[in-house]
Amino acid sequence: MQVTETLNSGLKREITVKVPAGDLESKLMARLENARGKVRINGFRPGKVPIQHLRKVYGKSFMAEVVNEILSDSPRSIVAERGEKAAMQPEVTMTEDEKEAEKILSGGADFEFKLAYEVIPPIEIKDVSTISVTRPVYDVPEEEIDEQVKRVAESSRSYSPKDGAAAEGDRVTIDYVGRIDGEAFAGGAGTDQPLVLGSKQFIPGFEDQLVGTKAGDEKAITVTFPEDYTAPHLAGKEATFDVTVKEVAAPGELEINDEMAKNLGLESLERLREIVKGQIESQYGSMTRQKVKRQLLDQLDSAYSFEAPSKLVEAEFENIWAQVNRDLEAAGRTFADEDTTEEAARADYQKLAERRVRLGLVLAEIGEKAGVQVSDEEMQRALFDFVRRFPGDQQQGVFDYYRNNPSALTTLRAPIFEEKVVDHLLGEISVTDKKVSKEELMAEDEEAEGSDKPAAKAKAAKKSAPAEEGAAGDEPKKKAPAKKKAAAKEAEAE
Repeated sequence: MQVTETLNSGLKREITVKVPAGDLESKLMARLENARGKVRINGFRPGKVPIQHLRKVYGKSFMAEVVNEILSDSPRSIVAERGEKAAMQPEVTMTEDEKEAEKILSGGADFEFKLAYEVIPPIEIKDVSTISVTRPVYDVPEEEIDEQVKRVAESSRSYSPKDGAAAEGDRVTIDYVGRIDGEAFAGGAGTDQPLVLGSKQFIPGFEDQLVGTKAGDEKAITVTFPEDYTAPHLAGKEATFDVTVKEVAAPGELEINDEMAKNLGLESLERLREIVKGQIESQYGSMTRQKVKRQLLDQLDSAYSFEAPSKLVEAEFENIWAQVNRDLEAAGRTFADEDTTEEAARADYQKLAERRVRLGLVLAEIGEKAGVQVSDEEMQRALFDFVRRFPGDQQQGVFDYYRNNPSALTTLRAPIFEEKVVDHLLGEISVTDKKVSKEELMAEDEEAEGSDKPAAKAKAAKKSAPAEEGAAGDEPKKKAPAKKKAAAKEAEAE
């Protein structure tokens, strides 16, 4: 095999590989000899079929196997022998001339193909001991735990149907259809929806207008979505909901005790408090880590400046750009609505893609040098967690796909590896804890959102990629027409 470098410019490499016809012939003969004792051909005893007869019958198909094996194995081995790391699988090109291909398969011509790829640039790991981050810490007060426990208790409160008008605290069961400018909108309808008046589950003004209604009443409710509503296409708009009240029920006595906890499947009220506290601390802990990781990545980004492989950047940009456009389409908005242009947004997201790729390479190098490993147990747990997101009838198919496709499993391994590298770095850098209020912890970082960036980025482009997963985080979207997921439900599920 003759390997000739034809391009070495920056990170780009092109290699011409020529496999002499004699080498192909040797590989073919080895295959024919191996098949000689296995094939069954009429008129010949097992193992006695002449090689030339085998070649006549199987020569071209076996030679095609030889060529495919060379194309499969050579790129990886050639790059490794050159002491390089390819950023992506090398692109392979070879002759498309049918006559020339026929000569190769017949053993009458050398086999020549070309490899084109980009290399991962050498990255010299820098001392990270000079990096310092501030870890915001919020101590959850007992009052917040009490409030959450009360919400859980509210979710288990009993209600009894009553005659007469609905008052605040009563539960009404309603059907509703929402319209804006006379047109029904997605997510604006519900059937047999229970709603406790005064719970503030729906947008302001909705519940107030149901006070005084009775079972069987039909009522048109007009409300205005808040200006900061999480669905931009509804924000600030007036909507009319046609509501049918199907039942009015009065609340039973609220009891927060061991019996209430047992009704939720827990052994005691104290156990419920432990679960609620753990859930709240986990939620705030995620926010804390998010902010610490953002600081760490920002400093790593400032410390490393090198050319990132264009193919990796291009792939990352396409992922970001597709997500941005999906989110804009879902919101019914345009780049103009976000006070930017498509051209300016492209430039912004191109820089974001470059940052992510560069940081991904840095973290990969740091992790490799530090011996960071992702165990089989961690991969198995990640796969099970991922599969559980799908409906029951799809889970086995998704599980089998990932188990049988190593390249697909890589997408599950990457975020685990990244978080372990971040953990390693947090043990090497200076971390200072700072007590903060809940408002300070939950406030979005200006730098993360970027006041000079298009607003779409805060909503759409924060979906994390390699080296930035969880660094900025997506703000959870609320379901139209403004029904919020009750915290009590979350704690109860936990």
